[in-house]
Amino acid sequence: MAGVYELPLGGTAVGTGLNAPPGFAHAVIEEVSRRTGLPFIEARNHFEAQAARDAVIFLSGALRTYAIALTKIANDIRWLGSGPRCGLGELKLPEVQPGSSIMPGKVNPVIAESVLMVCAQVIGYDSTIAWCGAAGNFELNVMMPVMAYDLLASEELLAAATRNFTEKLVEGLDADRERIAALVEGSLTTGAALAPEIGYDKAAAIVKEAYRSRRTVREVARERSGLAEDRLNEALDPVRQAG
Repeated sequence: MAGVYELPLGGTAVGTGLNAPPGFAHAVIEEVSRRTGLPFIEARNHFEAQAARDAVIFLSGALRTYAIALTKIANDIRWLGSGPRCGLGELKLPEVQPGSSIMPGKVNPVIAESVLMVCAQVIGYDSTIAWCGAAGNFELNVMMPVMAYDLLASEELLAAATRNFTEKLVEGLDADRERIAALVEGSLTTGAALAPEIGYDKAAAIVKEAYRSRRTVREVARERSGLAEDRLNEALDPVRQAG
């Protein structure tokens, strides 16, 4: 970790050093630095350092941001892996659980769900830390024990969840290419690519007919677009559309 870390060390009277042996703060900081291998220094303003816990709140906020981003990733993966037939089913998730207790053969996204629970806990810890940071009074904040506990717990939970998420799920993910191809072919949005070729109104009519007749846009376009097969295939090429 880069940077310099301040320690607010003083004596009985907050920030003054009264009742502390001469050189106490310097000796403690040197020992803490030796044990941790981190470049701790004495706080430049002892009153500010003991009255506020802004650095802890800032770090907790960063962990919250990470938890929110991880929630998005875990949710996307579990929904894209939902199925096997009535869900999206675009991803094949590693089978790490024997099955569902209520649905034989179902593979539950338990790793992703465990990550979501961790992230929810971390966000809760961050709310506690933020509230404790606001609860400082004058030159002293007595909430540091719970702030420290929640911060350390957040770090440990996120580290373990991320490692487990990577090893037990992400590294074993596989795309169901046949399923994806079928979903793309059956999508009505492919009709948008016909508008530059045959005009918006005609393309819209083809899409509506495909929906009514439960056919693909390609099938209806063969009958109504007037485009040659090679030109139609080029227009409806999903790779070309994505690029």
